[in-house]
Amino acid sequence: MSPANNRHGMRQADLAHVLSLKLPAGKAIVECSILTVIGVRVPDVCWASDAFLAAHGDDTPFMNAPEICIEVLSPWNSRREIDEKTQAYLAAGAFEVWVVGQDGHRRVFTADGEQVSSRFVSEI
Repeated sequence: MSPANNRHGMRQADLAHVLSLKLPAGKAIVECSILTVIGVRVPDVCWASDAFLAAHGDDTPFMNAPEICIEVLSPWNSRREIDEKTQAYLAAGAFEVWVVGQDGHRRVFTADGEQVSSRFVSEI
């Protein structure tokens, strides 16, 4: 894994802040570890509902994915890597996976494929 750059870290912080404001019935988690079919993976940001947190507490890694898992793209990410992670998070139980570019553009994926918007947060 290549070292994160400062812009990447700022994007993570911005996303966690937006999730905290728009979805108060849960927690935004930065660098959340999740057991997936391809091993333990760590999305850049996740959002877990209060119900998810009550069920999974301080498990590390989480045995299931929280409702939203977010990958912030870096220049060294391959499309294959991101597609693989997206499918792994969905298979682990995520309702949505967001793939966010350095420009802030967001793509939303569910088990049904790419969506026009998030059912949780319409705009970021």
